[in-house]
Amino acid sequence: MKKFIIAIVLIACNSLLAQVQFEAKVSKTTLGLNERLRIDFVMNIDGDNFNQPSFEGFKIIAGPSQQVSQSWVNGKSSFEKIYSYYLLPTQKGNLTIRQASIEYNGQIYKTLPIKINVTSAVEQPKDPNDTQVSADDNIYLVADISKTNPYINEPITVVYKLYFSYNIGITNWRELDKPKYNDFWSQNIDIKQLVGEEGMFKGEKYRFVVLRKTVLYPQKSGKLVIEPLSLDIDVQLPTNRRDMFGRVVVTNGNKRVSAGAKTIAVRALPEVGKPADFSGAVGKFDFRVTPSKTNLKSGESLDLVVSVSGNGNMKLFNLPKPVVPNSLEMYDAVHNEKVNTTLSGMSGKISDSYTIIPQFKGNYSIKPLQFSYFDLGSGTYKTISSPEIMINVLEGPSANDQVATTTGNSKNIISSSEQFKFIKLKTDLKSMNNDDFLGSNLFYGLLFLPFLILPAIVLFKKKKDAIDSDVFGNRIKMNNRLAKKYLSEAKKQINNKEPFYVALEKAMHNFLKAKLHIETSEMSKSNIQELLISRNASPETVIDFIALTENCELARFALSSSAAIQQDFDKAVLIISDLEKQIS
Repeated sequence: MKKFIIAIVLIACNSLLAQVQFEAKVSKTTLGLNERLRIDFVMNIDGDNFNQPSFEGFKIIAGPSQQVSQSWVNGKSSFEKIYSYYLLPTQKGNLTIRQASIEYNGQIYKTLPIKINVTSAVEQPKDPNDTQVSADDNIYLVADISKTNPYINEPITVVYKLYFSYNIGITNWRELDKPKYNDFWSQNIDIKQLVGEEGMFKGEKYRFVVLRKTVLYPQKSGKLVIEPLSLDIDVQLPTNRRDMFGRVVVTNGNKRVSAGAKTIAVRALPEVGKPADFSGAVGKFDFRVTPSKTNLKSGESLDLVVSVSGNGNMKLFNLPKPVVPNSLEMYDAVHNEKVNTTLSGMSGKISDSYTIIPQFKGNYSIKPLQFSYFDLGSGTYKTISSPEIMINVLEGPSANDQVATTTGNSKNIISSSEQFKFIKLKTDLKSMNNDDFLGSNLFYGLLFLPFLILPAIVLFKKKKDAIDSDVFGNRIKMNNRLAKKYLSEAKKQINNKEPFYVALEKAMHNFLKAKLHIETSEMSKSNIQELLISRNASPETVIDFIALTENCELARFALSSSAAIQQDFDKAVLIISDLEKQIS
């Protein structure tokens, strides 16, 4: 009888436990970065000690609100309690809302995790129940583009303006998504101070602030997409209530806006009439080749300056290299840039300065150089030729001179083209005494050498086994070696753009893996930034490191000058050196 009663009680308890329901429900599983998410934690029992999840990757804008309902239908009672939240995502990607928990009759119940996919900002539908509706028609983020169908390497500007009406206030804003300029060379124009202005928008007067100004040079033809700038804005919205002094009461709200993606239809440069020496210069230029002097002595030096000035893509093409006679020794060029970038594009002067030293006296000709560019004004190619330059070396040895050397009483004549002295005609031999090998010091040394080497071999074997067993240490050493290897490879490939940037990117990644003890799968931008900051790296160096690694991928497909590649290599060496000193 006791067993029967216990069985009945256990069945009743199991039935009661099976009826407990506690689950999480969301309004949607895929949403844009500027959309809200509602999540309800629903239970059919009156649980205690409700613990909400951490909501990583989300910002709570409302909640928790609690609803309780109980009803009787056909003699059966039902109970429901709901905890509700409104969330805004703070980042894109696949996010997870973790488990919430309650306690009921000494038991802990948990919800299942929910995966949410957050995409780029989308156009929001008007929802009359949305607290942001009052701001929808009063705030706009606009990207003004100067030209939507440029040529390759023709400058265009993107100006981001935030329009807002007179009846609302803006207290703060944060960037959610920065614009990305894939397949463009870009440079931001500094805005020293944000200034509120007035202007017309959609036929009405608005206030506006210019947030960003960027100059872009497209690097390939076709339809290129500029990904949008998205902002999270704190606003003050008027209500229908007034305070005791008759002033309108305002409430604080939040609005997310996006400038939207923009498509640029880039035209290829015409093939008809393209010069063979065309290196990608687009704009309006003047070309000069200037020697520092044309009359000099043997051993003196002169500077030959090849320069281009004007308006156009100044940093995105190479200057022609002069060809000089063999009797003039020419050293590698020193590159110099004096370029200013405004909303109209780049302007200024770039130059290569070559040091030339003559070896013999005489008159030498430096052949004319040609520089070709595409003129946007006329839509045609133009070529500028420099004049022929004559170098007159007044003093010094002649190329036909001979040098005489004296050996004893006779003279051996050496022409200027020979590289070695005259061979000696007499020998000076010395006798050699050979000792027997058996019984010599070398014999006994070789005899006992194995007995001396054996302990060293044993110690070396133990040391090697210890090193081989240290998997973690070996991985760090391997990553260090790979970083040095790829940095050396990048230096060798400095004249080959794509292999250079591939090697440079691998060098920086392996440096991180060695210093932070992480794997490739953990090398996200946010994780790298967090780990470097926690290891006492300066924020400026961290930002430079991340920017350079991102630039490596883009620069492989963009047109880059040798000077820009050299600057990226020098910057990588400096950043790695700084991180070596800073990371603890």
